[in-house]
Amino acid sequence: MIAQIRGQLIQKSPGFVIVEASGIGYQVYVSLNTFYDLPGEEQPVRVYTYTHVREDALQLYGFSTLLEKELFQLLIGVSGIGPKLALNILSGISAPLLLRSLSLGDLTRLLSIPGVGRKIAERMILDLKEKVRKFESLISIPLKGPRPPDEMAEDVISALVNLGYKKGQAEKAVESILKERPGVKLEEALKESLQVLSKS
Repeated sequence: MIAQIRGQLIQKSPGFVIVEASGIGYQVYVSLNTFYDLPGEEQPVRVYTYTHVREDALQLYGFSTLLEKELFQLLIGVSGIGPKLALNILSGISAPLLLRSLSLGDLTRLLSIPGVGRKIAERMILDLKEKVRKFESLISIPLKGPRPPDEMAEDVISALVNLGYKKGQAEKAVESILKERPGVKLEEALKESLQVLSKS
C-alpha cells in the first residue's frame, strides 16, 4: 500500500491532483479541503495516501493531514459509505468539525453535508461516535484557571496544528478571536477558532 507521496505538484484540479515522484505522475483524488490546503502547481508537496484496490481499478486518495486520512478510513468502514462518498463528506466539512460532530452526535450538522441523508448520518454516529474518542485530546483542552493571553494563544494554536491546520492559518484565526474577545476563555477560543477555520 502507498502510504504517502512526496514530490512535485504538476497538476491541481478540484477533485484530484497529479504528483510527480521519481519520474512517475500519480493521480490522487482529494477532498476540497485538501485541494485548498495544498500549494500551487510546480511546488514541492507531500500527501498522505490511501490505496483503494478494485477488480477494475487501483485508485489513490490523498490528504493534507493524517487526521483527514484517518477519518476517511473510518468513514469507508461504515456500511453504505464508499471512497467517493467519504471524500464528498470530507469536502463538505472540515476534518476537525466532522470529528466534533461525530463525537457530539450532532445529526443536524451531519445532515447539512451534501450527499448525506438521514440513514447515512445516523449510521455514521452509531458506528463512529465511540471510535472517534481516541481523538478527544485534540478537540478539548482542560481549562486550568486564568491564562495569560500570549500563553493561551500558544496553547490554542498548538491544538489547531495538532488537528492538522497549518500554523499560519491557526495564528490568524486565534489572533482574530482574541482581538474581538480579549477576555475569552481557553475552551471558547478553541471552539471559535475552529468555526473560523471551517469557513475559510
